[in-house]
Amino acid sequence: MKAVVCVEHGPPELLQVKDMPLPEPGRGQVRVKVEAAGVNFPDTLIIQNLYQFKPALPFVPGGEAAGTVDAVGEGVTDLAPGDRVVAMTGNGCFAEYLVANRAQIVPVPGAMPSDVAAGFTMTYGTSHHALKQRARLQPGETMLVLGAAGGVGLTAVELGKLMGARVIAAASTDAKLALCRDYGADETINYSSEDLKERIKALTGGKGVDVIYDPVGDRLAEPAFRGIAWNGRYLVVGFAGGAIPSLPLNLPLIKGASIVGVFWGAFTQAEPALHRENMAELLGWYEAGKLKPHVSRHFSLDEGPAAIRWMMDRKATGKVVLKI
Repeated sequence: MKAVVCVEHGPPELLQVKDMPLPEPGRGQVRVKVEAAGVNFPDTLIIQNLYQFKPALPFVPGGEAAGTVDAVGEGVTDLAPGDRVVAMTGNGCFAEYLVANRAQIVPVPGAMPSDVAAGFTMTYGTSHHALKQRARLQPGETMLVLGAAGGVGLTAVELGKLMGARVIAAASTDAKLALCRDYGADETINYSSEDLKERIKALTGGKGVDVIYDPVGDRLAEPAFRGIAWNGRYLVVGFAGGAIPSLPLNLPLIKGASIVGVFWGAFTQAEPALHRENMAELLGWYEAGKLKPHVSRHFSLDEGPAAIRWMMDRKATGKVVLKI
């Protein structure tokens, strides 16, 4: 089978597209014939050995994929060849076939296209867990989303609106903000040309925002946090801006605010039953037409390194997907 392979840590230009042996499913495992694979920001870090999850070299990057069951290992009785599924594996998805543990497999509705399915679980799963379990977002609250046109950011805008919040989307260009408005944002902030802290203050009448969803970090973290409301919740989702920020700890003290970590991958392992409930709710919303995943660009498997470069250069809006 053909796969994108990381043979040495570094930029995506070092990745190789090569033939690999067809993997065999062991006990409790499933082999999936991949139709599409989602490209996510952690992929850009994993290949550079900069992520908390560090697979041994050589490895196939890609944390989520959609396709059909090709073979099942001993003990797997609830799936059969031909079933449409999504696999969430952490790595191994930028390939024509992958093997996953049964617990990493989620059946998907027959009407969901493979490119949509491949980019659904990680972004929507992260934002849903962040807003529902970590922020406990309530109808009528105001939420600020940083990096709001990106993969997780846009799902946070969409889900926040669905959950009854007033959503302020912040991004780096007017074109990205226009997309956020299409997905339900009530107000927008262009933090390339506007003062983030002052705009938060103006848009909230000085009260501040109840929830901040931050997948960016870096220079945006402190001015955003200074715009948080009393009893606000600051969600630490990631650091797409590059640097991991340091916040003065007097800020949460005087605001009575909480800094809340969001690590969706660890959540799926630590609380699998709750994760399954979350996915069932998300897929139900999709089937009801309440969610409209945005796939902005497709790459071929041979273009896998270019797809990761596209993500690293922050050119992506919504989801980027490899079509296998």
